[in-house]
Amino acid sequence: MEIAQALTIADERGLDLVEMAATARPPTCKLMDFGKFKYEQKKKSHGQKKHVFRRKEIKLRPKTEEHDFVVKVNHAKRFLEKGHKVLVTMVFRGRETVHLELGKDLLIRFAKALEDCAKLEKEPSREGRNKMDMILVGR
Repeated sequence: MEIAQALTIADERGLDLVEMAATARPPTCKLMDFGKFKYEQKKKSHGQKKHVFRRKEIKLRPKTEEHDFVVKVNHAKRFLEKGHKVLVTMVFRGRETVHLELGKDLLIRFAKALEDCAKLEKEPSREGRNKMDMILVGR
């Protein structure tokens, strides 16, 4: 239809005449509420942002006491429930590096404490001279 006729129909209905395909012959237009259209587009683009899952880190020492151990297990549970991966790092200082088996045992105990809500992605392994770590992922 003619542009003038389309504009009068748009005015009668309280809508806007929006050109959809300008390069087409004849050009294609649509009757719509343009403000509402722009609002919905903006809302869709904001809705597409998703929660970014990160890797959270928890540090332990071979001499970590029982209460501190339990607190760190609870922190790890909370991170896993949110969908994050948990990197558990065992840090050795000074002569603690002589007793690596104590650190590995503590990491395995940590993983067993979280068996119900996590699985091991990476076994405890040595990273550098004075560091050992493992990665846990929620089920």
